[in-house]
Amino acid sequence: MEHPINILERYWKFTAFRFNQEAIINAVIDGEDTFALLPTGGGKSLCFQIPALYKDGLCVVISPLVSLMKDQVLNLTSKGIKAMAITSGISYNQLDTMLDNCIYGNYKFLYLSPERLQQELVQNRIRQMNVNLIAVDEAHCISQWGNDFRPAYKNITILRQLQPGANVIALTASAKPNVVEDIVKELDFIQPKIFRQSFARPNLGYMVYHEDDKYYRIETILKKYTASSIIYVRNRKLTMELSSYLNSKHITATYYHGGLSNDEKENHMRDWSQNQKQVMVATNAFGMGIDKPDVKTVIHFNLPESIESYFQEAGRAGRNGEKAFAVILKNDSDILLVKKQFLSILPTVGFIKTVYRKLFSFFQISYGEGAYTTFDFKFKAFCKAYNFNSTICYNALLLLDRNSIISLSKQFKNKVTTQFIIPGSALFNYLETHENHSIIVKSMLRMYGGIFDHMTKIDLNKISKKASISESRLIDTLKALEKDDIITLNLAETDAQITFIEPREDDKTINRIASTIEQQNTLKQDQVHAVLSYIEDDSVCNSIQLLSYFGEKDIEPCGICSVCLGAKKPKTSKATKGLKHRIIELLEHEDKSSRDMVNTLNCNEVELKTTLKLLLEHNIVTVTSTNTYKLTKTL
Repeated sequence: MEHPINILERYWKFTAFRFNQEAIINAVIDGEDTFALLPTGGGKSLCFQIPALYKDGLCVVISPLVSLMKDQVLNLTSKGIKAMAITSGISYNQLDTMLDNCIYGNYKFLYLSPERLQQELVQNRIRQMNVNLIAVDEAHCISQWGNDFRPAYKNITILRQLQPGANVIALTASAKPNVVEDIVKELDFIQPKIFRQSFARPNLGYMVYHEDDKYYRIETILKKYTASSIIYVRNRKLTMELSSYLNSKHITATYYHGGLSNDEKENHMRDWSQNQKQVMVATNAFGMGIDKPDVKTVIHFNLPESIESYFQEAGRAGRNGEKAFAVILKNDSDILLVKKQFLSILPTVGFIKTVYRKLFSFFQISYGEGAYTTFDFKFKAFCKAYNFNSTICYNALLLLDRNSIISLSKQFKNKVTTQFIIPGSALFNYLETHENHSIIVKSMLRMYGGIFDHMTKIDLNKISKKASISESRLIDTLKALEKDDIITLNLAETDAQITFIEPREDDKTINRIASTIEQQNTLKQDQVHAVLSYIEDDSVCNSIQLLSYFGEKDIEPCGICSVCLGAKKPKTSKATKGLKHRIIELLEHEDKSSRDMVNTLNCNEVELKTTLKLLLEHNIVTVTSTNTYKLTKTL
């Protein structure tokens, strides 16, 4: 058989494995149940992909993330490896055909959500497949103590019964010790090979800065470190506002959030990944599957919701091994805001029952029906119809999603139906005077045969590719054709899709998961308190704090985080004393803001703040109502 290193070189063009990868791969090839706990960027996917290619047969991959499944399938198929993902919105006939292809079509990878695994048809077909390995990605989802617990993951053990000869590999980038124990137990591992790689990143400095003017601090960081950067923010509006601000300061920036069209996402991603833009300002919708090695800084404008999510997002910096920085900017309002955002808006079991009932009413689904039906979902319209607080309602939907009651796909798209309402001869006369529409119209006619006879659902993405134009230009053209009475057009914008996984049983369904929901709310409270503890502790090395959270012990201070660097600085120095006199001399002429003083005195910002604090304590300076500093009258 071909050696694993040859498979790595042939498909991935690498000549050596990363730390622990080869040992994990050999354990899997030897048929061992294997647990791989590797940090973000540690190359987890290769740990099951290479053994699957080494062996005859197909690897079944369980993953909760549709975007990650699609990304990995696209990556594999681009290398000539046959792979498929079965996601929501697939008809029974399509599902039947796809599963048959896995049995007879020489496929190497089948990606499934844990919810799909519950279907009888899927189980029956997997029993007939030549399965060489079962890979459980994001394995922490199986533990009730894990970040993003999904009860459907507990059903993965059905694969042990369907394919008793296949060994299992579990993979995760974030698991505390009690979660590791839970995963091993839930997956019925016997004498598993457990590989733990330290999460320590010696080249990554974890910084926490108190900053009232975050925009200015970001500007100074990005002008000092001009390499690629990611800035994480809490909402879509802020991605655009901060991106616009940076561009106005001659720092090239773009933005990314879940509300962008596919074309916009691809364009913005390409600009950043090819270093045409220095900065990507994004919500947490950005990052999964991103492996850009030269990211210098990852900045969190808002506080993260958990240490687990922060560690993954921060870990996207410095993957090339060069010195990099993960920065959290905080101020007094952030602590109140994070409690409001993540704690005061946790939905109760009663509220979730109400939302669940209203979803069925919204889509007119009768009692006992609705299982595996998919609908385009206008979230704002739903909240308005039932007078729901949008934030609490959204969190309720997330809990329903995590508990496998519904599947919520947060992806903006256009649902379009159209029909040509003039005869063919008149249409071609029209195109003679509107040549710019010709390629689009002809593409539509070739793709949709009955488009003259009835309203036809069309795929904007396929048409735009066939006509070699952007999706936005296609939409503009369709609107122009409608205005000229050439077509009738229904253009519906949706920001999500909902798939109902279970038939309608209202409160009976929610009662079954009530205790799980209450426990997840408790876990969320613990996670938020852990974040607050981290940002407020300026006495223990940030790296030690983070690694201790994940159960690592006997850790040396990193020497490069904001706590370690602060400890190295003397409390008072000659430079500080000299700066005190320079500040006093400057303020004798006029009042100044701290920013003005940094620019005028050309001094270190941290030293300036320390010195100003001393001057305030000794009543040498005071702060004005406009946040400038002035000398007291006693001087």
